[in-house]
Amino acid sequence: MRQIRLFTQQALIANTSLELESEPAHHLARVLRARVGDEVLLFSGDGVDWVGRVESIEKRRVLLHIGTSVPSIAESPLSTHLGLCLSKGERFDWAIQKATELGVTHITPLLSTRVDVKLPADRLAKKLSHWQQVVIAACEQCGRSRLPNLHPPTDLKHWVTAVEADLKLVLHHHQVAALPEAAPREVALLVGPEGGLTDDEVELACQQGFQRFRMGPRVLRTETAPAAALAIVGSRWGDL
Repeated sequence: MRQIRLFTQQALIANTSLELESEPAHHLARVLRARVGDEVLLFSGDGVDWVGRVESIEKRRVLLHIGTSVPSIAESPLSTHLGLCLSKGERFDWAIQKATELGVTHITPLLSTRVDVKLPADRLAKKLSHWQQVVIAACEQCGRSRLPNLHPPTDLKHWVTAVEADLKLVLHHHQVAALPEAAPREVALLVGPEGGLTDDEVELACQQGFQRFRMGPRVLRTETAPAAALAIVGSRWGDL
């Protein structure tokens, strides 16, 4: 039996009725073709699922009855902050989708020397909204009830200086660094753009406490590298 999970920005309260926002209402009624009486798990990003049941479906209106809450068990005990340089096309969408599925806690898009992506001020809000929808859809699919924190794009130099974590790793295929035995509480991962980080950027990161980390003999794409890195640290210290 399929399990339908939907995100809502509204407060979820037991034994109340809720009218879904237009986008999830359309998805539930027209795409998933739900029927009256179907069960839906709702979440608002705070780490709790709520059991809902479809009360009525009209052309543009879906009403749900909210029942009991169900604590989420899908969050990793390891906090991870991904600093990911921007990339063109769907590569960045794919990377943050997979990072969300792998349990990332924070995502910060980064601008670096070799980033070939322009984000004018008038497009920034629309782009952030799009990325947020990618994150929400990934949470709906994978069972997470807490949304990763999606931060506005910032300059790489600022991020490596400001980010705080017990362990900081810059992905770098020319040098191997052994992971520590002691489990960190927080891990920061710096991933370069399609053209890679410059030597100066790697050196700056190392000056701010980052360690060069090589994941293997092959050079991974910018959209593949964060998923591989999150899988490695998640397997070692998280819940994978």
